[in-house]
Amino acid sequence: MITLALLWILWCFLHSLLITGWLNRWIENKGGFLQGAHRLFYVGFSCLSLIPVLWYQFSLPQQQFFSWHGPWRILQFLLLFYAVIMFYGGKKVYDTSYFLGIRQWKNYRHNQEPQSLPFTSKGILRYVRHPWYSGSLTFLWAMGPLTDVTILARTLLSLYLVIGTLLEEHKLKLQIGEPYHEYCRQVPMLIPWKGKM
Repeated sequence: MITLALLWILWCFLHSLLITGWLNRWIENKGGFLQGAHRLFYVGFSCLSLIPVLWYQFSLPQQQFFSWHGPWRILQFLLLFYAVIMFYGGKKVYDTSYFLGIRQWKNYRHNQEPQSLPFTSKGILRYVRHPWYSGSLTFLWAMGPLTDVTILARTLLSLYLVIGTLLEEHKLKLQIGEPYHEYCRQVPMLIPWKGKM
């Protein structure tokens, strides 16, 4: 279990390191191929490096604590439905090609200046500031049974997602300034409890 915890912590650390502020600024200053390929490499590395961690996790013997059955299935369905809404709503307002690094790579290949994404509060962003983080947290705990192994992984990943959300908030407040501060006062961060902005 200690090995699994260390593997997840290492994965989270590397995942964060590759998009940390100082590294992003250094890559932006270098420009060219590095800036064009950075996000694409980041996404590819994150996905590929996840495989051995999951392989090791699923190879461990597990003791089940809780499973979704009977009336609990209704709650599981509602949680998964909520997660799907968050993912789909986020996809509608976010530039997926930018998120995956495809747009940056195309800009580099066509010698176009890289562009940052404009701030928007349309669509699902009128209800919650970070729909993908919200959906990911919900999906983590709604999928499959809980075991001594999965509860460790889900707890670590939940902490990572919450910390990632807070760091993202800090970055956006610095980049956007007062408009984002005002947005934060009107729209919840992860749980859409206030209704539409």
